Amino acid sequence: MRVKLVPIEISYQQQILEYKQEFIESGDNMDGTAGLQLTDDFDEWLKNIQENESEITVHEGFVPSSTLLAIEKLTGQLIGFIDIRHRLNEYLMQCGGHIGYSVRPSQRRQGYATEILSLGLQKCDEWKIRDVLVTCNQENIASAKTIMKNGGILENEIILDGRIIQRYWIHREEN
Repeated sequence: MRVKLVPIEISYQQQILEYKQEFIESGDNMDGTAGLQLTDDFDEWLKNIQENESEITVHEGFVPSSTLLAIEKLTGQLIGFIDIRHRLNEYLMQCGGHIGYSVRPSQRRQGYATEILSLGLQKCDEWKIRDVLVTCNQENIASAKTIMKNGGILENEIILDGRIIQRYWIHREEN
C-alpha cells in the first residue's frame, strides 16, 4: 500500500485546506470529508468530527463515524479522505452507506481509491462491521469499479432526488 490512514490533526490543516481548494476549482464532490465543503471554519469542522466519533457526543441526525486522512507514505501528501460510519440510520441505509471516500482530483486514476477503500474495510474489520454498504452515483463508473475491486456486489439501484444511486454490499469474514 502506498497510503496509510491517519486521524485528522491540526498539523494537517494547510494540506486539508489545499485539498478543499482543489475540489472547489474542479467543481467536484468532496465525499467522505464530513462536510468540509460546507464550512469555512476549520476549527469548528474539526470539533464536529471529534464529537461525531462517539455515540455519546454524536450530533442529532448523525451516526458515530471516524473520518480519516489518506496520506501518501513516501511524500506525506494528503491523497484522500475516508469517512466510516459505525452504524447506519435510515438515510445512510438508502444512499450513504457505511463508507464515503474521495481522492483529490490531481491524484485520480492511479489506484489510490482502491487502496483507501481497502484500508477502510480493514478498519471495518476492527470495529466488527461485517456487512459493509458502499454507495455511489450510477454515472460514477470509477467509484463503482473501485467498490467492485474491493468485493462489492450490487444489490440494487434506487432513485433519490433525480439521481440513480447504486447500493453495493461487501461482506467481511471474521478473522
